[in-house]
Amino acid sequence: MAIKLRSSSCIRPILIAGFAVFPALSLFPTAAAAIPLPTLQLGIEEATTPRQVSMAIELLLILTVLSMAPAILLMTTCFIRLIVVFSFLRHALGTQQTPPTQILIGLALFLTLFIMAPVFAEINKTAVVPYMAEEIGIEEALQTAAQPIRAFMFRQTREKDLELFLGLAQASRPQNQSEVPTHILIPAFMISELKTAFTIGFILFLPFLIIDMVVSSVLLSMGMMMMPPIMVAMPFKILLFVLVDGWYLIVGSLVKSFGV
Repeated sequence: MAIKLRSSSCIRPILIAGFAVFPALSLFPTAAAAIPLPTLQLGIEEATTPRQVSMAIELLLILTVLSMAPAILLMTTCFIRLIVVFSFLRHALGTQQTPPTQILIGLALFLTLFIMAPVFAEINKTAVVPYMAEEIGIEEALQTAAQPIRAFMFRQTREKDLELFLGLAQASRPQNQSEVPTHILIPAFMISELKTAFTIGFILFLPFLIIDMVVSSVLLSMGMMMMPPIMVAMPFKILLFVLVDGWYLIVGSLVKSFGV
């Protein structure tokens, strides 16, 4: 059974829609027309050798790992702490959907890339480059690439959380970090990051909570009980946040909390 996706019926309408959305591209019609449009063919055939079956299983495993790659990237890096703190900050300010969720996620992603840059550089140097040069195999490359990420997670994980999951898994107490399985390290790292993020969020809430209490007391003493205190306090909280240069302080403190 073979499935063919022809460029004339599938890809050209997308290009036409692209030219309609982005008028600037229509300034180069000859260059766009010269771009070759590939034909994609997907087929399912009967395997004749065990090697073909193993290759199909390997391809399935690779696709499965790729589908889980975003979750792996987010849950094993500093993204958890960043996005939770930013969410706490937005709720503390009481600005509803400002900044928008997309902006907070984008800021957290780029800060994650900034903080994890040394780790990714070490992975590229010790695992990717030797593997591309065919100096090591895929298994050794994966094991080597996991070491910098594991080292980062160990620095941010509490021993208490590691002991929790070791006890839940009924695993023997490891003698060193290399004996801790990755499937135990990752959830321990995640709950450690959540605890740290909630601690930072609590500290963020305190000054804005004081403003809410002061505004509520003033409105109550003036007899303006129908005026929502949140609406009156919001400008003062935004003013305080701007005067102390809040984004500078929060982002700088978050980055420094990872030892960067």
